[in-house]
Amino acid sequence: MKKLFLSICILASLISIAQESPIIPQPASLKMGEGSFTVNNKTSIVTKGAGLNKSAKFLQAYLKKMYGLVLPISTSGNINGNIVISYAKPEINNNVTPALKAVSNPIPGAYTLTISEKEVIIEGENEAGAFYGVQSLIQLFPFTKSTNLSIPQLLVKDQPRFAYRGMHLDVARHFFPVDFLKKYIDFIAMHKMNTFHWHLTEDQGWRIEIKKYPRLTEIGAFRNGTTIGRYPGTGNTNTRYGGFYTQAQIKEIVQYAADRYVEVIPEIELPGHSSAAIAAYPELSCFPDSSTKVPAKIAWNGSTKGKQVQQTWGVFEDVFAPTETTFKFLENVFDEVIQLFPSKYIHIGGDECPKEAWKKSAYCQQLIKEKGLKDEHGLQSYFIQRVEKYLNSKGRQIIGWDEILEGGLAPNATVMSWRGEQGGIEAAKQKHNVIMTPGGWMYFDHKQSKNEDSVTIGGYTTVQKVYSYDPIPKALSAEDAKYVLGAQANVWTEYMTNTSKVEYQIFPRMSALSEVLWTPKEQKSWPNFEKRLLNQFKRFDWLGFNYSKAFFDPANNTPETTKKP
Repeated sequence: MKKLFLSICILASLISIAQESPIIPQPASLKMGEGSFTVNNKTSIVTKGAGLNKSAKFLQAYLKKMYGLVLPISTSGNINGNIVISYAKPEINNNVTPALKAVSNPIPGAYTLTISEKEVIIEGENEAGAFYGVQSLIQLFPFTKSTNLSIPQLLVKDQPRFAYRGMHLDVARHFFPVDFLKKYIDFIAMHKMNTFHWHLTEDQGWRIEIKKYPRLTEIGAFRNGTTIGRYPGTGNTNTRYGGFYTQAQIKEIVQYAADRYVEVIPEIELPGHSSAAIAAYPELSCFPDSSTKVPAKIAWNGSTKGKQVQQTWGVFEDVFAPTETTFKFLENVFDEVIQLFPSKYIHIGGDECPKEAWKKSAYCQQLIKEKGLKDEHGLQSYFIQRVEKYLNSKGRQIIGWDEILEGGLAPNATVMSWRGEQGGIEAAKQKHNVIMTPGGWMYFDHKQSKNEDSVTIGGYTTVQKVYSYDPIPKALSAEDAKYVLGAQANVWTEYMTNTSKVEYQIFPRMSALSEVLWTPKEQKSWPNFEKRLLNQFKRFDWLGFNYSKAFFDPANNTPETTKKP
């Protein structure tokens, strides 16, 4: 019955789409025409301007893979009958909608897409804008194999609402191969998002090769087992688990993302969530001679002597000691990280750092007195500020979870607000940049249906609820709201053991998020998005993505699923 309902909905959607655009996220301005343009083996892709070849090659590769059409790319040729990618005139940013025209500092990435009976013309404000125009064009192609692809005539004038449009992925709790990370970056690119927040270190695994500290990957990248089922679990896999990315692989992934106008921001967790690093180098702990504590009621595999990589989920007492040894270690690690990631930002974590070890440590207590700190929260602020000062000296800025507000915010830090919106509100009022990622709306590890049949961490976040979110909190003045860079969804992988589950958790919620981050607020419309989402499901099938069907569960269409923050 559900399959029949899905088929009817999609058929109705496709009939509607014949008169409307299927594009997600909804463009700032769109006018449908009456005819169509046909792409076939006589069509060429013509680029007019340096730097546009990446967009042309992306389009060429898509058409070849999905339809078997191989379109030549040239830098000269007739406009008639071809797809032309070029740069727009400077005034493109002032020619979108009245709402966007009023923006004092338009976000880069504007484009126009014009499809007439004779040609397709994509004009980008910059390279990224041209690429986003290609992403819109791709959504217009049919979902059937053909060498004659009919696409509707239309005029799109478009640009993003927010500068930071991100997706996060935790590869530390569960490790995913390079090929999937490239696919994940493609997911980001197809939704006109521009940031991949790569969570690389945790209590359960250290995933980045650091040549100066080989034990980080020899020891820290592997655990002796993993909890089975929902915490505290029903047992242990009793199987060594792990993996890491070589520096060569990381460079490959960063370049792959750059070719799709996605910036990769690495996260190196500190001072908490550091069990894997401490297992490799016990001297980083306040108590290097003490064995790792095994949580009660947890099935453990292997030795419990000495420092161990954690085998289950949670928050653990053993955190980095704020010693010169630790700071030198972190500086050396960041020296290598900086060489691998050209991103403006380095994420340093800063969340869920228990203070028990610092309270028991005579060294930490003496340091608090020497530095004139109020308490252990002040010590955390000191720790974060030490790291920030070093990264600033290298030309980088830090992002931290909202706990970095505790004890005083580091001078140039950007706050990622996850425990609701309050951290982001406080940071913006202190004139610090903010990225909104509140758990109730932006945590894609939550279940999507009341009838969820797979294990998740908990929570309940429907696609409707994601769509309802506005990254600008109502508590902020117009002046303070300027510090909100955008938002991202977080994908924590305690209960995502394989790539198919990751896809299931992010789709279709990622499509809703893309519209939250791109489309002008006044043009967002759930009924309109709902129609396009039905078409998007057809697109997911066409591309072979795994996705949740929870949207079709009547239990999900209740007021609580769309309640706004």
